[in-house]
Amino acid sequence: MPRTKKTENAALPKRFEDLVAVMAPRAISDDVAYENVVEMVDRLMASGRLSKGQASYFETLVQLVEVYDAREHAIDVDGLGGVETLRHLMAEADMNGSDLARLLGLHPSMGSKILNRDRELTLDHVRQLSAHFAVRPDVFVA
Repeated sequence: MPRTKKTENAALPKRFEDLVAVMAPRAISDDVAYENVVEMVDRLMASGRLSKGQASYFETLVQLVEVYDAREHAIDVDGLGGVETLRHLMAEADMNGSDLARLLGLHPSMGSKILNRDRELTLDHVRQLSAHFAVRPDVFVA
């Protein structure tokens, strides 16, 4: 089984082309490649302020990770109602009703009222939740 490639903690190059020489961006096809890309993303994030080349390289890698995550680690919300989907996403993010209220800028008690269906989500809430959980807004309207 392939192993992840551990890179040393040396300073990363500043230019995009030099970063490509260290690890060329490629479509992620398995978990080993995924781990290698995530390790490089982590190194870039930990390096502080990024040069233009590093920022461009970083964005390229993040897009590759997003595509792989969407394909291999997608959350199936088909058949779930809006509140059930919200509960599922909150559980995945280790959130509770108070966290939901904070996220939506509401009184702390409102999070549990939404989850218990005592209060409805507004259009603005749906937009905020969609952005926060990076899902389509329509998953909350069912």
